[in-house]
Amino acid sequence: MKGKIPKDLKIFHSSMLKKTPLEASSQLGGLIKDTSNSTNAVELLNHSHLKTGPQASLLSYKQTIRMYRENAKKTRNPMVRCEFAIFLAEAAKSLGNADPGRPVYLAEAEKLLRRLASQGYADAQYYLGNLYGSGLLDRNQKSRFDRAFRLFVQASKHHHADAAYRKSASLNHPGAMYRLGMATVHGQLGLASDARNGVKWLKRAASAATKEYPQAVHELALLHERGASQVVFQDLAYCIQLYTRAADDLAYAPSAFRLGKCYEDGQLGCDKDPTLSIHYYTLAARQDHTEACFALTTWYLTGAPGVLAPSEQEAYSWAHRAAENNLPKAQYAVGYFMEIGIGVKPNPEIAMQWYRRAAKAGDPRALAKLKEGNQPLENELKIQKCSVM
Repeated sequence: MKGKIPKDLKIFHSSMLKKTPLEASSQLGGLIKDTSNSTNAVELLNHSHLKTGPQASLLSYKQTIRMYRENAKKTRNPMVRCEFAIFLAEAAKSLGNADPGRPVYLAEAEKLLRRLASQGYADAQYYLGNLYGSGLLDRNQKSRFDRAFRLFVQASKHHHADAAYRKSASLNHPGAMYRLGMATVHGQLGLASDARNGVKWLKRAASAATKEYPQAVHELALLHERGASQVVFQDLAYCIQLYTRAADDLAYAPSAFRLGKCYEDGQLGCDKDPTLSIHYYTLAARQDHTEACFALTTWYLTGAPGVLAPSEQEAYSWAHRAAENNLPKAQYAVGYFMEIGIGVKPNPEIAMQWYRRAAKAGDPRALAKLKEGNQPLENELKIQKCSVM
C-alpha cells in the first residue's frame, strides 16, 4: 500500500526531538493503526502499556524501540514499517554523536528504508533521500546529493507531493530551493515547520539566485530585517546589502521599492537620500511595482532640490499608472487631480468615476467625496463604510 503518512504520526515524529526518551516512551502507545482497506483493520502496534503512569518511568528508550520493532515485524504493511524506520532515524538524531546507539539505529533505518524504496514505496524513497541529502548517513556527515536526487526522482514519479521540489533543489535549481525553503519555514506542502532547515535552503537559493529566480535574496533580507528567534539574528547592515544585491544585480522590484522607502524615510540605518530613494523607486516602478509608482507621484509633486524638478504632469502620470493597478489611494489621488486639475485638464465627471472606484475599494476619503457630491450610491456607501470601520 502506498498510503500517505497519517497526520498524527507526522506530528508525533516531528516532535520526538523535543522530548526526552521517557516522554517519547509515554506517548508512543496507540498511535499506529493499520490503514489498509481490510474491514478488519486492527491496531497493529498496541502500546497501551506505555501510557503515562507510575510505570512509565521504568521503561527505557531501548525497550520502547525493541517493542516498536517487534510490533512492526508483525505486519507487512509498508506504511507501518516505514514509520518504524523514520522513528529509528529520529531517535538517532536525538542522540549525541558519541552515543554507540546512534550509528546502530541509523544503519537499521537505512536498511529498512532502502528495502521499502526498492519496492516503490514513495514515502520511504522521499525520507531516505532526505537522510542522504542531510549527510546523516555519512560518517563524515557529507551530503550525498547524487543518491538523494535519484530517490527524489523515484518518489516524484509516484506523485509524492514534495519530492519534485527536492529533486530540482538537489540540482541547485534556485527556484526549487527557494520554494522548498519557504515551504519548510512556513510548514507548507505537508512539511512540518522547521525554520532552521528552511533558512539553509533559502541561503543556498540566494547564493544561486538569478534574475529569473531572485526571491530568496529578498526573503533573507526580510528575515535579517526582523530577526527570527535563534535562527536568524537581526542585522540591518546585512539586510541592506541583500536588498541592494537583489535590486541592483537581480532587478528585483520589491527589493528596489524597500530601498526607496529606506532612503526616503531614513529606515534600517540608512541616511535620508533623495537621489537614492528616487533611483530605487524608479527601478521598481519601471517594472510596474504599484506602490513604487505611487511613491514617485509624491516625489514629482514636491520635487527634490538639485535632484528632481517638480512636475505635476509626471505626478499625475505615475498616480494614474498605480490607479490602473487598483491601488485605492492612487485611485483617490487621480480623482483629486482630475477634480482640481493637477497635471491634467479638470474633469469633475471623470474625477467622480475615480472616486467611485476608490470608494468601492474602501478608501474613506473617496467615500467622503462621494457623500459631499450627493452621488447615488447610498446603499453601497453604507456597506463600504462598514468595511472601512
